[in-house]
Amino acid sequence: MIELLAPAKNLECGIAAIDNGADAVYIGAERFGARAAATNSVEDIAALCRYAHMFRAKVYVTVNTIIYDEEMAETRRLLQRLAEAGVDALLVQDMAVVALARQWMEEGVRMPKLHASTQTDNRNAQQVVWLASQGFTRVVLARELSVVEIEDIHRQVPNVELEAFVHGALCVSYSGACYASQYCFGRSANRGECAQFCRLKFSLEDADGKVLARDKHLLSLKDMCRIDSLEELLLAGVTSLKIEGRLKDSDYVKNVVAAYSQKLNQIIRSTPGLYRRASLGKCDYSFAPALQKSFNRGFTDYFLHGRKTDIAAMDSPKATGEKVGQVKAIEGRSIVVAGTTSFANGDGLCFFDAKRQLVGFRVNRAEGNRLFPAQMPEGLKKGATLYRNYDKSFVQMLSMRDSSIRKMDVEWDADYDGQTLTLSMILVETGEKVSVERLMSLDVADKPQQEMMVKQLAKLGNTPFVAINTNVDRVKRFFVPSSVMADMRRMACDDMLKCLATNMGPSCLSINGHICPPTEEIRCLKEAKNVANTMARDYYLQQGVNSIVMAMERQRKNKRLSKIRIMECKHCLRYAMGHCVRHGQSMPVWKEPLNLVMDDKRRFTLEFDCRNCQMNVYAQL
Repeated sequence: MIELLAPAKNLECGIAAIDNGADAVYIGAERFGARAAATNSVEDIAALCRYAHMFRAKVYVTVNTIIYDEEMAETRRLLQRLAEAGVDALLVQDMAVVALARQWMEEGVRMPKLHASTQTDNRNAQQVVWLASQGFTRVVLARELSVVEIEDIHRQVPNVELEAFVHGALCVSYSGACYASQYCFGRSANRGECAQFCRLKFSLEDADGKVLARDKHLLSLKDMCRIDSLEELLLAGVTSLKIEGRLKDSDYVKNVVAAYSQKLNQIIRSTPGLYRRASLGKCDYSFAPALQKSFNRGFTDYFLHGRKTDIAAMDSPKATGEKVGQVKAIEGRSIVVAGTTSFANGDGLCFFDAKRQLVGFRVNRAEGNRLFPAQMPEGLKKGATLYRNYDKSFVQMLSMRDSSIRKMDVEWDADYDGQTLTLSMILVETGEKVSVERLMSLDVADKPQQEMMVKQLAKLGNTPFVAINTNVDRVKRFFVPSSVMADMRRMACDDMLKCLATNMGPSCLSINGHICPPTEEIRCLKEAKNVANTMARDYYLQQGVNSIVMAMERQRKNKRLSKIRIMECKHCLRYAMGHCVRHGQSMPVWKEPLNLVMDDKRRFTLEFDCRNCQMNVYAQL
């Protein structure tokens, strides 16, 4: 079963994701989601569940921040309301949520399944095994893992669902191990309030004060795009393919979901019998999805196939979009573009000036390849490469109400035994059938009624169904009033919708949820990090975890420390600059340690941990 998992900023985005082919969506509630700017009422989440469940698509809610003691009562109430709303799973970082779920299960209360958020820092099989032993049915893997590492985890823990990111913005630090925003700005990433420290400008200096790079976005990464590697991920054991972007609007969601959904359907067609989608229905699109037309900083598959030098977007953290041509000439108040791209009034274009600063401008009027900007941009030269980060025509297509229509194929079968008229609806994808009966006496019609009956049963309008076959051979000689046929059609549709909603499969956590009991030597987690409340601390102690690290947000300043690690990154500046000896590059030409220097002169020391092949960032205390 393949699941394409899409982000939902709100109810509108969630519905857009389902309509464009998502098998599941993840959405934030009123509190405790890792995107504090994307919150939703439980009522909206319940409405999204009702809509998604029509297609047997699922809804997961993010409760993946660390939680404080004084918030525990509110957390308890929220979890109860989410369970009542019908959500299928909770994405969790704080083990207090697990403790609460276990308490309720012991009392016989239904709780959604638990998915371990990427914030639990899931880099290896030992971590996945431990999480499975705690009742998590799915683990969201660290973005930094290669396809070989994912395959190894699946081999060691074959019964745990693995979720992997395939598209969207990238954090430079391992999730759950980034404290830069909290340290520098008092805004905790583990509380959903990241200030995006990694998108800032830095200069890079060596130990002698030599400037190696000046005013560059050295920690800012390109956006992930793995659409060409989906089959590899599936073969490696990934169950759910996740698109990042809970702050993105519905146009972004529509385009990206449609692109990945079409790609997955292509894989399924080329490997008959090997895969099937986790939800039902087919999408009819009025647009051709194009990933480069939605927000992006350039694309990378990150570390999926090993290290690469071009994963960062050091010139700018802003969207560049698609390359559309080069400046052929600048004539008066107009720009002539070389290439075959079509432009429209209102397009947004950009370019890098001589200082590698990204400069944007709006097209006021387009006459073929001659563009008249609203204001001529400074620094634009002949030969400059132009990018389009806002395609007006494409956005207009996406904004159409019926840009995608998702329907499920059904067949009708009608029968009459002389006393009872029976109308059956069969769901083609699953073979499920519902039948509506009516006791009545039918007269033989003066002429065959087949055309009328087929026409009446095709009227499925606002329902998620479309009739692809109608068998009325056994009743076509009888006169059935149109009102009767219409009424039975509506009843059959209602019954099928109830069937879809109630037969979702297991969506609640079992008290005996240890789906992969680990061996004793790795059952015990060596160290628990980001512990922010008494319940989580006690939970870890009960599980035999002796080393417990309190969350930075709850720590008092330790005067004995001279520095504190605020980031753990697989992205390595030594490698990016061509001086990683371990990977066969040349010897460094600087004296270490290196330091990142902000505009306000705050300094952060880099540690190159070659044994673990990662770069750590330290703040001086």
